[in-house]
Amino acid sequence: MSEEKKDEVLNEEVAEQETQETCEESCEEKELSPEEKIAQLEAKLKESEDKYLRVHADFENIKKRLEREKYAAIDYASEKFAKDLLAPIDTLEMALAAEEASKDLASDELLGKLKEGVELTIKNFYTAFEKHDISTVDTDGEFDPNFHDAVMQIDSPDHEDGQIVAQLQKGYKLKERLLRPAMVSICKK
Repeated sequence: MSEEKKDEVLNEEVAEQETQETCEESCEEKELSPEEKIAQLEAKLKESEDKYLRVHADFENIKKRLEREKYAAIDYASEKFAKDLLAPIDTLEMALAAEEASKDLASDELLGKLKEGVELTIKNFYTAFEKHDISTVDTDGEFDPNFHDAVMQIDSPDHEDGQIVAQLQKGYKLKERLLRPAMVSICKK
């Protein structure tokens, strides 16, 4: 027998089987009375409604939980940063306590220790800033109105027109977003 004939015979057998199965299903349905069909359909409908209500309830619960988590995340977003600022505050408090305890020291020694405490506190602040991607705005070179705030114009033979001459107050960025522009004086010829 050729391949085509075999395929035709096989296709006919499959079609016969499908017809018999369809007939058996329809025969079973014919055996059911209209009341039984209605009862069967009502049971399927009730089951579908129950599934729908459960899925809808699950969805609402997830939605409420995500909403609570979102507000908690917003409320406590700065918690890590606040914890990192505790170290500089502790350093300042220790510096004040050391000043009280060192009444015997000469004023030069006391001033040196106080300066050392302030430097350590500033270092702690910069460490906390570094952890949280806070950086200073660069003030070397050309004036950029996106990052600098020019508050004065100065004649300077050492600088080109529009270059920054001096920084009056540091500026800071959080990642790439500006927190505060640097206050600078620029050269005006």
